Amino acid sequence: MPVELIKVVTKDQCAAVSKLAREIWMEHYTPLIGAEQVAYMLDKFQSADKIYADISNGYVYYAACDGGAFVGYMGLCPDDKGIFISKFYVRKEVRGKGIGKMFFKQAQIESRRLIPRNPVHQTIEAPCFWLTVNKNNNSVEAYKKLGFEISGELVTDIGSGFVMDDYVMTCPIRTYKN
Repeated sequence: MPVELIKVVTKDQCAAVSKLAREIWMEHYTPLIGAEQVAYMLDKFQSADKIYADISNGYVYYAACDGGAFVGYMGLCPDDKGIFISKFYVRKEVRGKGIGKMFFKQAQIESRRLIPRNPVHQTIEAPCFWLTVNKNNNSVEAYKKLGFEISGELVTDIGSGFVMDDYVMTCPIRTYKN
């Protein structure tokens, strides 16, 4: 059975995404930022309640489903630059199997729906996809293969003595690579 993308809308789906987030983040981010910061960020940004609140406030979430189990998820939010890709995570054992390309193709489809509806986009000359990624994350190279470029750096104080030290990466929506 092929991997399919499912739009996340229910509280149960949000709980499943949150559980997946914990698994992915503990494995991937603990070596990058430490267990304490991972736990803090999971509670603050990846809880089922936070994901459900995001959806209620205009975010669009998708989960990649393989054999009935969630193996990845993506969160999108229209903003004053175009589409912010706030979440983009895939389980280690399925990385490199095209799920990232599936997510970006879905992001392109969503951009066609979200951008014309957002009045702030009427003033944007060239809306783009944009995301932030930890400077030490090897995903930077994967994003480059999808057409993203590093367009800046951003250090964000997220509270409790923690910061996110990221690159800002952008990809013009009109030149999205399939």
